[in-house]
Amino acid sequence: MKSLSIVVPMYKEEDSVFPLVERVHESLINYDGKWELVCVDDGSPDGTVARLKQAQDKWGDHLRVVELQRNFGQTAAMQAGIDAARGEIIATMDGDLQNDPADIQRMITEMEERDLDMLQGWRKKREDESTRKFFSRQANKMIAKVTGVKLHDYGCSLKVYRASVIKQIRLFGEMHRFIPVWVASVTKPERIGETVVDHHARQFGESKYGLSRTFRVILDLLVVFFFLRFKARPGHFFGYLGLGMGVMGSLIMTWLIVVKIFLGEDIGSRPLFMVGIFLLVVSLQFITTGVLAEMMSRIFFETSNTRGYSLREHVSDEEEGQWFNPQPTVMDEIVEHDADTAKQ
Repeated sequence: MKSLSIVVPMYKEEDSVFPLVERVHESLINYDGKWELVCVDDGSPDGTVARLKQAQDKWGDHLRVVELQRNFGQTAAMQAGIDAARGEIIATMDGDLQNDPADIQRMITEMEERDLDMLQGWRKKREDESTRKFFSRQANKMIAKVTGVKLHDYGCSLKVYRASVIKQIRLFGEMHRFIPVWVASVTKPERIGETVVDHHARQFGESKYGLSRTFRVILDLLVVFFFLRFKARPGHFFGYLGLGMGVMGSLIMTWLIVVKIFLGEDIGSRPLFMVGIFLLVVSLQFITTGVLAEMMSRIFFETSNTRGYSLREHVSDEEEGQWFNPQPTVMDEIVEHDADTAKQ
């Protein structure tokens, strides 16, 4: 069984620490491989860190505590936990006890059986207010339509990944909602699945999210769409806009020239004339911006370690043995014999 790291971002969840750690241990008591629990405190002003340290003293050092300097947000806390994780399989979940740790071992087995790189939890029977569930469903439909990654519940924090895949992604801002979409940028969408998981009502504390999150999702979705489609070719994005406006502006100006020359009408005072000039100027600006963005993109890829592709890590034990313990071939023996003869 592969090693497992469970990453749990926490913010003002002091009452949930001991019940959470206990339930994780109960759920993984029969897990055959090595595992660790990585709890990331996101600058909690309450006693969350102290409770985590107490839990570490009680359960052992496999409970690792990552403490952030201040509150950076759930995405940054999740990224910090993923960076600290040492397992071949990484599972993420919320620290409010609404996700059930008992689902993790089943999800790992299902991910292996289905040969997936990521398995997303689906809170089919979600224990939240009706309003939140309604807006969440609409957001999920919109994300699925725009990105092409067909899932029912992007917002569920209970996910299981192959570490080799999720560690290729860097999460910023509030992009934790779009993790399946970012994963689809380094692997096939067909290798991302979902499964129904349990969801419980919040027992302690209060929710950190309100309905205003819906509007932030729309803005983040625009950013995700741009990076997925045009990260390596931003010139195309701005070029399409520039060429489109340039064509419209050119058609308008051509029509006005015809009107001026053949019909003898005055076009200087027409609003359409100003519209045509505006479209041509904006077209030139978009095309210029596209060229500059393309240059910046090339500089980014050439000066950083970022590649425009991702490799699937799959090396058999036999291949590893051949790599680290190469056996001399017949040709190697001939070369060595010739070298010895030349020395003599």
